[in-house]
Amino acid sequence: MRLSPLFDQQLEAAQLTGLQQGLQQGERRVVENLLQVRFGSLDDELTLLIDAVLKLPAEEFTPLLMQLSREELLERFRGEE
Repeated sequence: MRLSPLFDQQLEAAQLTGLQQGLQQGERRVVENLLQVRFGSLDDELTLLIDAVLKLPAEEFTPLLMQLSREELLERFRGEE
């Protein structure tokens, strides 16, 4: 039984969308975990930074999260969320 080409395309698009969402959720968890390990907990200020941090590639945000102080992170990403 052969599926229609349109259905094949829609299925592939749905699979890609699901994969992209899974990758985004995984990156979000990585950022949350790094912040939590560094600063003990995620308060409202740190939580608000996550979306701004995720706009950067992982190669850029990882060193920032590992090296900058809490105050430096807040200053760097404040207003970008």
